[in-house]
Amino acid sequence: MNFKETYRRKVEEIEQILRAYLPEQEGYQKVIMEAMEYSLMAGGKRLRPMLMKESYRLFGGESALIEPFMAAIEMIHTYSLVHDDLPAMDNDDYRRGRKTTHVVYGEDMGILAGDALLNYAFETAAKAFDMAPQASLEIGKAMQILAKKAGIYGMIGGQVVDVKSTKTTVSGEVLDFIYKLKTGALIESSMMIGAVLAGADEAQVKTIEEIAGMVGLAFQIQDDILDVISTAEVLGKPIHSDEKNEKTTYVTWKGLDEAKALVEQISMEAIQKLESLNPPDMYLAELLESLIHRDK
Repeated sequence: MNFKETYRRKVEEIEQILRAYLPEQEGYQKVIMEAMEYSLMAGGKRLRPMLMKESYRLFGGESALIEPFMAAIEMIHTYSLVHDDLPAMDNDDYRRGRKTTHVVYGEDMGILAGDALLNYAFETAAKAFDMAPQASLEIGKAMQILAKKAGIYGMIGGQVVDVKSTKTTVSGEVLDFIYKLKTGALIESSMMIGAVLAGADEAQVKTIEEIAGMVGLAFQIQDDILDVISTAEVLGKPIHSDEKNEKTTYVTWKGLDEAKALVEQISMEAIQKLESLNPPDMYLAELLESLIHRDK
């Protein structure tokens, strides 16, 4: 089976996991469950749960214990997109080729759907305690990583600086800070949680965090590139949104050619570091490499 076929199969498996962990659509508040499903099941690369599962496999993890955390990380990622699209933030009407949550359900339900996904992510991750009470220490550590990397020292912290920097020119140091937290933190969380739940030691978890940080930076720089060179049809969302919002990006800072070269350089460094961990197969390395050449 080649990489594309394997990737497609893994995405399908993740979609099944996500559906299994969505709440039943019932009660007076069922509209919020509908909005949660609309947002979560809108498609996408499913990169974060996939990286989590592959990191888990890298260190010998085999059980279903990883699955509630896979669902949780995608719920957190999705909530951040729902809120990013709101009029007060990026004010986007399309995401992944279809109308954004607040356009379909209203701005009030868009806000609440994001809130619901964030809260339900931790309800979902906590189900791991019932699945494997003997692994409570590892599960607790994974919960700490999930919370910290999604919060003020992680994704939200990066978003705060990003929002405050709109319509201003920021330094490369500030841009790296935004990217490390806004994009890198959830990718770090994904791979670290996989390692922790598989029983990796502290040094191994630190190495995985470094690899994930490189992946996050390369991924975000590629986003900057695609915002300039792609089309709305391919990307599934409006292009030139960074320009519209007057944001400093790696393209405006370094130029298009240097930004492209940096994506490849950083990704190759991440793959070399990954190879030092003796992965059981080449899929994770191929996944990281595919991020260099993605067109959406």
